[in-house]
Amino acid sequence: MLRLSSSLARLRVMNQFTRELTQELLVIRARDVTEGIAAVLAVRSHKTVVLDLTSMDNAQAQRTADFVSGGVQAVDGEEHRIGEHVFLFTPAGVQVTLN
Repeated sequence: MLRLSSSLARLRVMNQFTRELTQELLVIRARDVTEGIAAVLAVRSHKTVVLDLTSMDNAQAQRTADFVSGGVQAVDGEEHRIGEHVFLFTPAGVQVTLN
């Protein structure tokens, strides 16, 4: 399990064969609805975002998820639920396989 001490963390994803930096993954542990804006802006900037809404009450988490989902869809991105109140948002062109 990934534990973060701050609400925002950046992970650089490296191609295992070429050692080149291929994509930036942003992990956001949102504490209020306004932090959803950072997720939308990151996806718009072609970054993949893991949005953890577990620190919010259910109504606030739902509102934030709806806002980010709409913003990401507006830029042709995709949403994937990876846990209860945890979502993966990807920009257009990023392929995700969840098992």
